[in-house]
Amino acid sequence: MRVIKYLVVLTLSLLAMAGISLGAESHAQEDLSSIIEVQKYFRAIHIMAMLLVGFGFLMVFVKKYGRSAITATFLLVSISIPLYFLKDSLGILGGVDSDIERLILAEFSAASLLICAGAVLGRIKMHQYILLGLLFVPCYALNEWILLSGGLGLVTEGSFVDTGGSIVIHAFGALFGIGVAFSMTTRQEYETPVESDETSDRFSLLGSMMLWVFWPSFCAALVVPKEIPMTIVNVILALCGSTLATYVASLKLRGKISVADIANAALAGGVAIGSTCDKVPPTYAFIIGLLAGTLSTVGFATIQSWFHDLGKKVDTCGVLHLHGLPGLFGGLVAMLMVDGISKGDQLKGILVTIVFAVLSGLMVGKFLSLAGRRIVPYTDAEELEVD
Repeated sequence: MRVIKYLVVLTLSLLAMAGISLGAESHAQEDLSSIIEVQKYFRAIHIMAMLLVGFGFLMVFVKKYGRSAITATFLLVSISIPLYFLKDSLGILGGVDSDIERLILAEFSAASLLICAGAVLGRIKMHQYILLGLLFVPCYALNEWILLSGGLGLVTEGSFVDTGGSIVIHAFGALFGIGVAFSMTTRQEYETPVESDETSDRFSLLGSMMLWVFWPSFCAALVVPKEIPMTIVNVILALCGSTLATYVASLKLRGKISVADIANAALAGGVAIGSTCDKVPPTYAFIIGLLAGTLSTVGFATIQSWFHDLGKKVDTCGVLHLHGLPGLFGGLVAMLMVDGISKGDQLKGILVTIVFAVLSGLMVGKFLSLAGRRIVPYTDAEELEVD
């Protein structure tokens, strides 16, 4: 009997210890999950700083439109994030369970919207920025769903490589904006110069530096923890490469350094490395940055004026050359540098983005033009109280 009692007590003790062990393991997993969520929150706040301070001040380079540009930035962010949250919460076009991941994805849509708005900055009324956001976010979400979640069966789910959004965020926003600009730009707007001055250029450079500093958090926002260090290093090296390339290219092409080139093309490395930020070695990241910076500077220094004259249209912020071309370049580079990639799906995703962004942008531009026209472009005084 004693032996049996002893065995029973021993068994119960072992079961109790196992329960404690399993409970401790469960708590440890919950604690780790909480830490990861907090770290995502930090990156989400960095992205918010990019949206409001980085993009906001980058767009104040138009000397008489600075206050309007900041106000428009507030409005665009404030309409896009709740709208994306609503879409995701309802499970429309996919969705995620984590609120902090949902916030980050909503911030990505806001970034793409700000890029889009840069193409028509100063040429639409304040209420039209809100309307642009209402029309843009569903289009953005549809393209995101097609490329990343296998929507409509056009691209196999998980086969499209675009971790930091070179295509989904940057190229889509830029090409959509170009479509809107082509639908809306009037002859008066084409003939009105986009002017900057010493003060507006300084604030624009400040915005660019804010974007530069927080860009690693943007690309690493949803990367798995073990790949975050490599992603951060790659993004910083790509930005270093594009900054150096911008200096050299601007000097060679213009004879003197252009502040507009430094404020914009220096960021092209961050745009281009997005697709492969967690998949290439640091040396390749630096080279991608060098090539993207050169491409972007050539765009601003030589292609932009030709592009404007060809269609008699205006891309106010040059989003085609900062986000469009470097974004497409980054998506194409992935086909060469990522092992095991489906080149067919990658190319198909890029082509879908180009066609859908331009066509939807053209239609949205036509609709926005029905909502009124500014009397004078690029000036605060028409809608804001000014001294």
